[in-house]
Amino acid sequence: MRIVLLGPPGAGKGTQSKILSARLGVPQIVIGDILKAQVSRGTPLGVAAKPYLDDGKLVPDPVIIETIHERLEDPDTDKGFVLDGFPRTVPQAIALDTTLADAGTPLDVVIELVVGRDDVVRRLSGRRVCSNCGHIWHVEFDPPTVDGICDVCGHDLIQRSDDNPETIIRRLGEYAEKTVPLTDFYAAQGKLVRIDAAGTPEAVTAATIAAAEPY
Repeated sequence: MRIVLLGPPGAGKGTQSKILSARLGVPQIVIGDILKAQVSRGTPLGVAAKPYLDDGKLVPDPVIIETIHERLEDPDTDKGFVLDGFPRTVPQAIALDTTLADAGTPLDVVIELVVGRDDVVRRLSGRRVCSNCGHIWHVEFDPPTVDGICDVCGHDLIQRSDDNPETIIRRLGEYAEKTVPLTDFYAAQGKLVRIDAAGTPEAVTAATIAAAEPY
């Protein structure tokens, strides 16, 4: 199974890709996590990506493509994968298709999690992160017992800069400009399945599994 999950920030790609990974027995490949690890190790790819990550901007295509190319060479991807956060542009998608075609292992399905701007802002702007243990809370959907204090370790909760409304709206603008064209790209290949991600997590999961399992 080779699956790509598309969707704006806050659509739930991380949650759904983790569930699909466990259900299908293939690795969840999260481009953001890979890039952070590269930055932490100080690799050439990490050095190239760091300024963009620090500013909350999209990392240039050549860096992203090389990062994914390296990851797909790992043997745990032989039986498939769930890609979360890649591709984000049409050139990245073309590069991915080329890599997979060379290996004789094309994508099976591309699942787009569809959610409106207001829902995204509501989801992301309400997130709070523990300054000590990193546990994520939400002021509306998963609040701590005491406002602003982590139930897990008792330290203060903070709002990350990526989660303020102004940054979220800017990120959505970048998504609309650079990533939304992928829907036409994959629809033309007959691989796109769109799912309403504004429902309950359980409903979204059921629809995501139903989209993936026929393949």
